[in-house]
Formats: sequence, C-alpha cells, structure tokens
Amino acid sequence: MAAFFRWLLRIASGLVILTVLGVMLIYFLASRSLPDYDKTFAAAGVSAPLEIVRNNANVPHIFGETDEDVFFGLGYAHAQDRLWQMLTMRRTAQGRLSEVFGTRTLEIDKLMRRLDIAGAAQQSVSAQDLEVLAALQAYARGVNARIDEVNRSALGRGAPELFLFKQAFSPWQPADTIALQKLMALQLTGQMQSEVLRARTSLAINDINRLADILPDAPGTGVAALPEYASLVPGTPRYAASKPLPAHPLSPFKIPALSGASNAWAAAPTRSASGGTLLANDPHLGLTAPSIWYLARLELQSGGVIGATIPGIPVVLSGRSEALGWGITAAYVDDQDLYIEELDPSDPERYRTPDGFKTFETRKSIITIKDHSPVTLTLRWTENGPVLPGTDFNLAAITPPGHVAALRWTALSPKDRSTTALLDLMYADSVERAIEVTKQHVAPGLTLTLADKDNIGMALIGAVPRRDSAHQSRGRLPSLGALAENRWQGVFDAANNPSFVEPVGGIVGNTNNKFIDRPFPQHISYIWGDSQRIQRWQRLMQGRRVHTRDSFIEAQLDTVSFSARSILPLIGAELWFTGEAAPEGSRERQRQRALTLLSEWNGEMNEHLPEPLIYAAWVRALQERLIRDDLGPLADEYTHVEPLFIERVFRNIDGAAAWCDVRQSVPQETCADMAKLALDDALITIEERYGPQLESLRWGDVHQATHDHQALGEVPILRFFVNIRQSTSGGDNTLQRGKTSGIGENPYHNVHAAGYRGVYDFADPDSSVFVISTGQSGHFLSRFYDDMAQLWRRGEYIPMSLDEELARAAAVGVTRIEPMAQ
Repeated sequence: MAAFFRWLLRIASGLVILTVLGVMLIYFLASRSLPDYDKTFAAAGVSAPLEIVRNNANVPHIFGETDEDVFFGLGYAHAQDRLWQMLTMRRTAQGRLSEVFGTRTLEIDKLMRRLDIAGAAQQSVSAQDLEVLAALQAYARGVNARIDEVNRSALGRGAPELFLFKQAFSPWQPADTIALQKLMALQLTGQMQSEVLRARTSLAINDINRLADILPDAPGTGVAALPEYASLVPGTPRYAASKPLPAHPLSPFKIPALSGASNAWAAAPTRSASGGTLLANDPHLGLTAPSIWYLARLELQSGGVIGATIPGIPVVLSGRSEALGWGITAAYVDDQDLYIEELDPSDPERYRTPDGFKTFETRKSIITIKDHSPVTLTLRWTENGPVLPGTDFNLAAITPPGHVAALRWTALSPKDRSTTALLDLMYADSVERAIEVTKQHVAPGLTLTLADKDNIGMALIGAVPRRDSAHQSRGRLPSLGALAENRWQGVFDAANNPSFVEPVGGIVGNTNNKFIDRPFPQHISYIWGDSQRIQRWQRLMQGRRVHTRDSFIEAQLDTVSFSARSILPLIGAELWFTGEAAPEGSRERQRQRALTLLSEWNGEMNEHLPEPLIYAAWVRALQERLIRDDLGPLADEYTHVEPLFIERVFRNIDGAAAWCDVRQSVPQETCADMAKLALDDALITIEERYGPQLESLRWGDVHQATHDHQALGEVPILRFFVNIRQSTSGGDNTLQRGKTSGIGENPYHNVHAAGYRGVYDFADPDSSVFVISTGQSGHFLSRFYDDMAQLWRRGEYIPMSLDEELARAAAVGVTRIEPMAQ
C-alpha cells in the first residue's frame, strides 16, 4: 500500500510539474507578442525619423516630419496594440471568417459575400482625393511594417490569438480601411430589418390600426396611414417561422434595438461659465474586449488632433484639435430599402423591371472553410442591388412564391468618398468648414456635433435617398421593385441635409432623437433611435443658465430614467396603496412590498438599488402579456420594451387599450388587470433567479457590462482572462445608456453602451478629458488591456491634452522609427 501511495504521489507531482511547465510555456509564447514601446528601429516607408510617445495611459502621441509619416506611425501603433482585432474585422468585411473559425461563421460569410462591401470598398479607392489616398497608403505601410517586424523578430505572431487561430494574412491595403468604414455603416443601420419586422407584424395582426401602437412613430407630426403589406405584395404568407440572425459574437448583424446609438451636445460661449465652447460625445456600440475604440494623438502639419479612432481606420472620429471639436451620433437616415423582385415564370434567371424582364447580374464566389470542403455561392444582383436569400433576415416570411428580395443601400456605392470627408474633417478649423468638407460623406449617416472656439453647430452628414413622392410604402415596407415609382431617383444633394449653426438658445444636441420634421420624401427617416433620453437631456440642459465641463460630465453620466418616471404612474395607477393587509410570504404581500419600493423611487437606474430590476422586470413582463396573444411567435422579435407603446396602451391613444384584452379568453381584461398580472410574473421571475428578498436586490448584479472577447470569450478557463465583467448603472433609456441584451438567461446584461466618452472644453482645451471602456492594448497579458475599465465604470476620465511635454513626462515608452537605409 505504501508503494502505491508513493507512485500516486509521484504521478500527481509529475502532473503538477507538467501543468506548471505547460502554463509557463503558454505564457512565454503569449508574452512574446507583448509590444515593446521603448525602442528604435528602421523601417521602409517613412521619409524622416518619427516618434510614438506613449503617455502613462498608453495613448500614443505621434510626431513626424510629414503627415504621411504621422499616418504611418498611427498604422504601426494600431497594429502593435490591436492587430488581431484589425485582421478579424477585415475578415468580417471580406466574408472570410470561416477560413479561421470553420462552419460556425459560414452564415456570416455568405451574407457578407452577397452584400460585397469589400468589393464596393475596392471600387471606392479611386474616388478618394490624392492626398487622402497618400494618407491611406502611408497608414497601410505602417501596419505592414509592424507585421514585417513581427515575422522578422519572431514576436509571437503579433497577438496571442494568432497562436490559437493560425492564419495567413495579406498586407494591409487602402481598400481595407474603406471596407471597415462600410462595416461600421452596417452596424449602425437597422432600416432593412425594421422594414421586415413592420411587414411581418402587418401580416400577423388582425387590426392594421394597431400597427401604430406596437411600432410607434417618434412624437411629432403624424404620418399618413400606410396600406397593409399584403396589399402591396400579394401572395405573401400570413405567418412564417422566424430564423434568428447569425449568433456568433463576430457577427456584424444585430437586431435593430442594438444598432447604433450615441449622445452628443455642445454649448456656445453664452451658455458656458468659462466663456468658451463645450462639447460632449459618447458614441454607443456593442461592448467588446478590447473596445472598438482606440485613443490617439496625431501631430499633423495643421496642428495636433486627439481623440477616438477605430483600429484599421486612420481617422479621429470623435475628438478635437486646438481649433475645433467634433462628435458623432447615428442619424438613423432611412438609407436602406428592400425590393421584392418578380421572377420570370419561364426563366428564373430573369426578373421584372419597369422596362420588362432583365437577366440577373451574377458571379461565383468560393468560401474556404477550415476543416471542411469549400462552398460555392452564386451571387446575384438586380438594378436595385444584391439579392438576399429568404433564409436571411426572415425574408422568406415576407416574400411570395416566384419572387426574391434585393437590397438598395447607400453604403454599397462604388464611389464612396466618406474616407476623404472624415480625413478632411481633421484639418477643418471652424464649424462652417467642417460642415462643408463633410458634405461628401456617404455612409453611415451621422449627426455631426461641432464646436470651435467661438461657435457651435450640428449637421446631418451622409447620403439621403431621393424617393418618388408616389412611392407605395414611402420606404417603410418592402415594395415591388418592378414599379418605377418605388425605385430611388438617386440621392439628395448634400446641401439639402439639415444643419444648425449658431442656435439662438446656445445649445445643440442629439441623442438619436427625431431632430427634423419634413414631409415625405424629404423626411430623412421615420425610425429614430430615441424618444426618451432626449427628454432627460432637455431638462438637464435647460436646468442651468450656464454649463461647465463638469456639468457636461454629469449629464453624460446621468442614470435617471425618464421612461420609468413616465410609465410607472400609468401602469401602477390602480395598484398603488390598494388591497387589504396580506400575510408575510403571500403573493399579495410581495406585490405590496414591490409597489412600496417603486412608489418611493426617483427613477434612478443606480447599480446599488433594487428598484431598477423590479421596474425592468415589470415592464418587460407587461409588454409580453400585451402582445403575445396578438402576435404569437412573432412576439419573440420584440426583445426590448417600447415605452411609447406602453404609454399609448395605458392612455388609450386611438383605442390602443385594445391590447389589454386577451382575445382568446372570454373575460374582458382591463389594463389594470394586465399590469397586476405582469407584476406578479416579474416577481416570480425575480424570486426564481435572484431570491425573494426584494430589498437586497442589486441592479448592477444583473446589469453587468459584458466586455467579452469576440473569439475567446466562450472558451473555458481562457474566458476568465479575456472577458471583463462589471456592475454598471444606467439602462435602455438613460443618458448613461447601458442597453440590455433583451434575450438569453439574463436579458438585463449591459451589451451596448458608450465605449468612448469625451468632453472638450475650449476655454482651456488641455483640460478636456476622455476615456474608453477597456484599455488601449488588445493583449490580455498587458497591463493596458483593462486599465481604463474601472475608470469607465466609475465615470472617471483621463486628460485629453495636446501638451507634448506632459505626454513625455510620464511616458511608458518612446518608439523611434527611422528611414531604412537604401
């Protein structure tokens, strides 16, 4: 027996030693790719020595003799910190993820090949100005210099992920940058999916008048009634099964509720306590680790520019120079239309046009799949755009037999000058000049908020489709592509885009809200991203005669829900302080306890409070009860609560209270009945998941920010090293927006938020501040992988200074790149 235990001890010791050695080997290999920020080396492609000075937060300050050299430096810095992220985004845009990830990403690749944004990007290269093309080429040389350095010096393939997902990759090219901008446009638009959902809902409900309840228009002038979708496209099936979008974390296809969102506002000197202009911006995108955003300072010939970039794109998308600050929000331009194309019954390779049947434009495309045989796609285009199969976006549910769906989208323009527009923006020195140079921007549609030293302004930038005034659905529903009146007539001249300069009130802002009311076809959009945050923003802005940098920060971090304050009095009107005394442990007692907590709550979605969870669960259960019997399985598509819908129902606007009656039941249910039943549903769910003690609940425990690694975030053990999870305040409709997932085991996870926050003060520009949600590095072993995450969670910032001495004083490293000897 003693011998047995000795051998057992030896085996266990050996396993421990092997495990330790394995961990050490993995660490050694992974750490080889940790960047060295303090070095000097020579590289081809620079005209003179340049320096990349990384301050104490690892923000690169790039100094070069020419602008091209500075862009080279930015390309090098991006690749040094985020090479894996850049390569993966490029693969996404090209539809080549399956070469690395296998069949899991095949559906994503198929859809991206059909959209062919990479092809449109390649065509758009020649549309850029020569100076811009030179900047893109210099940036690409910088990226490739880092790749060459990694290969030459055996620096761990440049990123630890590249050990696990081995791949060959081509050099970076200007077209890759334009493709990433188009990928950003894809992530910021949800117009096509909204058309499909509106069409499916129109087919599912019995009373077409109820469509305005569940899919309400933003408050403002009413829209003329639309026809039923079935009358526009005869033969469409009334009901069809849903197919979810590709669920892989790398998928750029998100539900409309998770498309782009942002906040931006500016104050003129007359509304600033310091007498200088102020600007705040926090663009919202899906949370990831690392963040999509990367902070950088570029010392151009026109002066310093500092702010937020996206790796792969050499543009400060939100930031400032000494003279000008700018911020971006998603404008929700109606930039997509779906067309139902009729096939020729005698030849399915032809489709009907206003001039008769025409042959599809076709091309073969081969998708290489890791560990599987390649798949060959036949890509088809009509005059309106690429043909999408019925398996994508639930198009089969709205496409009658003998038809296919095609997409028209501004971002597919082969002459897209958006890159030129955004690069030129960095050189602008006034509000007026910034508006002028961005008139060439195409996609995504953005609201640009601006502040120079004396003035503020806001402008819509991006191409707005010109539709015929006789368009059958006004672009709100898919329409027949064979009818000339449904087709686009080009795009409006950029001068037609709304802009606001020198506002009388001294403040401009946008929370993705409806900011202009024009009749069709100059309407910009019928679908806007916000009707709630704007209410709170207006109150905060008008609550002070003058503002400061700190008051702008306070507004940016505000967590009071206007939705909660407006909805709770409606749904609880007949429940507050009613009912008889109930024994401890009874359902009635638990309901009374929840109502008491909510009655004393001010609507603040604070992570430490229980009320936000009770409120969120209640309204979620309430919407489910209101729509399930009318929509059936289609109710699953309504993943997030629409406050305007709840308000219409409980105010009985245009008969909307009809939603409260369960059509399949004999009794006539009232809205008070539905509210009470929904509260019980919510409390049961809370008790089953989080326990019965309501007072001990914490919103932050369920509203965790999920900064997950898109490739390794689901890998056992590794996920604990690469994912960043944080308790957070805010909610779907607060200025400090933390959009919930709406699906899965925890529908309250914070998955979509402000990955970048910046506040710029032109009374003292170097007192400006900014922060991102994770850290600058994409390497999970780096101390800069998550060093800003806690600052971000606590609502703190780092200095946003153009002071070179300050950057050098606490630099974590200085990289000097010299021209390679000929």
